[in-house]
Amino acid sequence: MLAALLGLAACGGDDDDDDDGATAEEPCQEVTAPEPRNVNLDPPPKKPSARKLTAVIDTSCGTFEVALDTKGNPKTAASFSYLAENGAYDDTLWHRIVPGFVIQGGDPQGTGSGGPGYSVDEPPPADAAYTRGVVAMAKTEAEPPGRSGSQFFVVTGADAGLPPQYAIAGKVSSGFGVVKTIEGFGDPQAGGTGTPLEPVVINTVTIEEG
Repeated sequence: MLAALLGLAACGGDDDDDDDGATAEEPCQEVTAPEPRNVNLDPPPKKPSARKLTAVIDTSCGTFEVALDTKGNPKTAASFSYLAENGAYDDTLWHRIVPGFVIQGGDPQGTGSGGPGYSVDEPPPADAAYTRGVVAMAKTEAEPPGRSGSQFFVVTGADAGLPPQYAIAGKVSSGFGVVKTIEGFGDPQAGGTGTPLEPVVINTVTIEEG
């Protein structure tokens, strides 16, 4: 699989101090990068298991929650939930962090080239906007709009300025301060590569219904 990078490099973003009033509740833990692993899952269900699904993402910098968009993007929400329930996200890196733009994770290989062994297609609407807190799926430029595997990104700037190419999984509903803390591990000098200054890890992703 080709590296699952965003179609546009960071253009500086909108790096203001608005964090939606949220703050991280605990300092980041010092961690080492987890060992790369292969994931090869069967295709996911096409429909979510419930109308309301919340992904609880526990990281080495604290926990934040994502309200999955089960109504507007059911295939993508069902896939994200399926990946979480099968442990695909557990003990993986935030492998790309671009201050004022996005934090990106979800690759079991930790390199930006891994995936779950399948892909899902759900093109976003023409008016899709990738604004602060939106969680969307990463893909290569060669892949069609809305194709996704396991890699995802969280928009940290006011507006990432991306075209409607990336399937939307949901939006951060709680703990955006943790996202901003993770963003702080991005190297401003790294440009669009987004190589983190130190490892930041997704410990677990669990799914809550209702």
